[in-house]
Amino acid sequence: MRVGVPKEIKVHEYRVGITPEAVREYVSAGHEVLVETNAGAGISASDQAYETAGARIVATAAEIFAKAEMIVKVKEPQPSEWTQLREGQILFTYLHLAPDPEQTAGLLKSGVTAVAYETVTDRFGGLPLLAPMSEVAGRLSIEAAGLCLQRHSGGRGMLIGGVPGVAPARVAIIGGGVVGTHAARMAAGLGADLVILDRSLPRLRQLDEHFGGRVRTRSSTQQAIEEEVLAADVVIGAVLIPGAAAPRLVSREQLSRMKRGAVLVDVAIDQGGCFETSRPTTHASPTFEIEGVIHYCVANMPGAVPLTSSYALNNATLPFGLALAARGLKAIEEDPHLAAGLNVHRGRITNPQVAESLDKPYEPVEKAIAA
Repeated sequence: MRVGVPKEIKVHEYRVGITPEAVREYVSAGHEVLVETNAGAGISASDQAYETAGARIVATAAEIFAKAEMIVKVKEPQPSEWTQLREGQILFTYLHLAPDPEQTAGLLKSGVTAVAYETVTDRFGGLPLLAPMSEVAGRLSIEAAGLCLQRHSGGRGMLIGGVPGVAPARVAIIGGGVVGTHAARMAAGLGADLVILDRSLPRLRQLDEHFGGRVRTRSSTQQAIEEEVLAADVVIGAVLIPGAAAPRLVSREQLSRMKRGAVLVDVAIDQGGCFETSRPTTHASPTFEIEGVIHYCVANMPGAVPLTSSYALNNATLPFGLALAARGLKAIEEDPHLAAGLNVHRGRITNPQVAESLDKPYEPVEKAIAA
């Protein structure tokens, strides 16, 4: 198969869909890889490095989209990209369609077969292609919160871990999944006064054991969320419903009663955000203030550390990408975990959570492929 890697064009997105090392794996498996010139610049991977690995460098993204049978990206296609997609072509990337009707409409119109990293599953019920970026985003969320807490950023002027004789910041993490766990590791390591809220009691037991009692855990009821948010200096939104829009767990009315200069970091912003006042921001302008509360809602947080992120992502996506390149639609038909990743196929929505979130018709994967 001819696999294409365009340069990412989203604002301040420096990751790349396939690293030179992964190119070598595709080429060794008998595939042709086309890489847009300077696609790897954000991770210091030169065109020469890609050519040495066996890729062919092309001058424009237009050539990639015109010639490739499968497009491998990192972020969701932008309007200028989805208009170049076509029926019979496979798109393999993050999509996050539930809060994005415009992109969904573009993909449906194109007829492309779109497999979303964030809904591919594994035999344990996990999300293996979302996990590495969730790990990065979880850790970055605490770094971002620490910067936003500083007075010149509009924050309360606090150090997350405090110092001897001065209390540390109170950090509330809503969601005890991959993002929440890695955020908690960072916050606990810095010495924060930390609480994790989650709806799963088994998960709370696991977290309590994992952290050896160094963090508090609470069942994520409305009352518990309100109490912890109002007491917090930092709130990390780390909830996830695979494929669906994130639930809004903190209202504007609650925001108005929070501490002035407190910080919200909404890691769920890709799926619409879990705070009522959230809206997507970029690394160019990452924060905004409402009711005196600083909001950090960057939709591609791992793009800030593209070297780490690109290699972590490729470690996870490579086996699935090779399977798609080798067998195309057959790989989706034969592998239920890849089938779970199929969101759009030839003008049909094939993920039930996406369809429900957008109030659109849903068609099962098997029926859509057979049509």
